Amino acid sequence: MQQHESLKEHYKFTQEEALILQTLQPKMSALADKFIDEFYDYIWGFGSTAKFLKNQKIIDYHRTKIKAWFINLFCGKYDLHYFTYLYKIGEIHVRIGLPTHYVNSAFTFVRTFIIKNIEKNSKDEIQRLKEIEAVEKIVDINLDTLTSSYREEELSKFLSLSKFEKTVLSGLKKFNSYINFFLAGSLALVAFFAIGLFVYDIYLLFFTDIGIEKGILTVLGSLLVLWAAIELIHEEINHLQGKGFAIGAFIMLAMAALIRKVLIYSLSSEKGNELLVIGVVIVALAVSYWLVNVKNRVSI
Repeated sequence: MQQHESLKEHYKFTQEEALILQTLQPKMSALADKFIDEFYDYIWGFGSTAKFLKNQKIIDYHRTKIKAWFINLFCGKYDLHYFTYLYKIGEIHVRIGLPTHYVNSAFTFVRTFIIKNIEKNSKDEIQRLKEIEAVEKIVDINLDTLTSSYREEELSKFLSLSKFEKTVLSGLKKFNSYINFFLAGSLALVAFFAIGLFVYDIYLLFFTDIGIEKGILTVLGSLLVLWAAIELIHEEINHLQGKGFAIGAFIMLAMAALIRKVLIYSLSSEKGNELLVIGVVIVALAVSYWLVNVKNRVSI
């Protein structure tokens, strides 16, 4: 059995559903212009879309191709030619470096747009459910086919490596995992010592002549460091679960430690120069933290 037939079988996509989609094509063709306008409004929200659609000529070409793909989604004939067409689209996505996140997100819009219009225009409950089921399957099949290009690209890169390169790559991945777990354990140790620092500052406040004002500021500074350490542990847990490395959390911990010093030094008239230097460093860290967050929001 050919691969595309096997794919349809895995999704239990029937000839009846193909005919249902074909009957939907006139309605969806009439909505094609509306679809492409809303689709572009949606993808421009990604933030980095302009990186791939650099000028009006490319945009016009892309709009034409997306519109044709949308109409062809309801062609009713899903043979080798159709899947070859989809696979070529996937290869283009890989070649230009389009993240799979954008593809998956765009398909969420496609699915929502179609189902919303089916529900708006369909009066027969049974027929509407059949149409939605058929649409769900063909959208998933399209997404599966397009993203398979990414999987095959990653696999081909791995298979092209020599035995030595594969061994080194596997070893580096294991070493990276060990380092990450070591870092998580170290952060837990830091949090433990931050708790000890907080308890020690409480002791100084109540059982020494440190002074209430300085004692309270010292305790607040310790709490700030503990809070930053806990936040850093949370971010490291996210990193271990596959999310990005949160450099912003490390910056935040450094800021917390410096702010603690400011709180303590603020009561001393002899620490003016040190306070000025620490203040400049805190401002620099705050700007860095802001830049990191801005970059993260744009990339999303």
